[in-house]
Amino acid sequence: MNAIRAPENPIVTPDMVLASRPDMEVVGVFNAGATRFGDDTVLLLRVSEAPRKLASGGISAAIYNADTRRIEIKRWMENTKGLDASDPRAVIVEGTTWLTSMSHLRVARSRDGIHFEVEGTPALSPSNQYEAFGIEDPRITLLDGTYWINYTAVSQHGITTALASTKDFRTFERHGVIFPPPNRDVTIFPEKIGGRYVALHRPMPEGLGKPSIWVASSPDLISWGNHRVVATARPGSWDDEKIGGGAVPFRVHSGNRDAWLAVYHGVTSSPAAYSLGALLLDLHDPGKVLARSREPILKPETAYEREGFYGNVVFTCGLVAEADIVRIYYGAADAVMAVADLSLAEILAGLSEP
Repeated sequence: MNAIRAPENPIVTPDMVLASRPDMEVVGVFNAGATRFGDDTVLLLRVSEAPRKLASGGISAAIYNADTRRIEIKRWMENTKGLDASDPRAVIVEGTTWLTSMSHLRVARSRDGIHFEVEGTPALSPSNQYEAFGIEDPRITLLDGTYWINYTAVSQHGITTALASTKDFRTFERHGVIFPPPNRDVTIFPEKIGGRYVALHRPMPEGLGKPSIWVASSPDLISWGNHRVVATARPGSWDDEKIGGGAVPFRVHSGNRDAWLAVYHGVTSSPAAYSLGALLLDLHDPGKVLARSREPILKPETAYEREGFYGNVVFTCGLVAEADIVRIYYGAADAVMAVADLSLAEILAGLSEP
């Protein structure tokens, strides 16, 4: 697959984003939802912030307190009894897990789809008990003039998926949790299918099974049912460990039929790496896989994809497809935003029966 990465990559970096408050610093900007709005390409960035380090040292975590409606910072010295900071993403203190960073969502706009201006303040920040550890990984679906934004909400209650909406990317309305924990990587289709809204989602089983892509439908975007497995990890393949949703599916014409194309992420177990592939789904029954990428359409190759907060990762929450060009916006190494143009014809040619 000939993925043409922008020479400007990475296109959004932490030093391009203002911190939301003086005692926080931006440590990552990645996994943005993407859409067209008027003449602009709009990204809804996941901005990851961490408490600024103190001269005295120590380990910190931020949490939203739903009672006080404020973000609070907790700090521990490295020699605190029962403290485990072996994973840079979290700190465990006497069995309780805290995240070392907290994410919010920030709007960025561009006329050329490459050079973005990032707004100075968050568009959506943690605001309730289900978002106490942050909100992450938005996807944007346009339906009847409204942009529906589903995002991951993280808290001590688990990892859920919540929903918001906007018409102008300036004011937003929240609609609450739509998939209970543990569930993430939701992508809502851009039109009704069989008179119902449809979404791909990714439950995270514990003890038995591996994370797989499921499909569900809804009469109102709030209540979801008719859950079915769509695709699973493939032993011996580039996505043998686990898979999950990526960008919002879009219509394509393949062979003599119309279908849905869904770009998803797959994880290789050894060596561990997040790559991207594609699923071709039946137009009228998107729970039916018609074809699937034999090899990744995008995998970690450059320094900014292989080295970062969490290396060997390319992960998408959004793309813009026009004619034969599929422009994929992706988080690289959980640190920065990048973009690559792929040929739709090449993506389709790289598919085979599942």
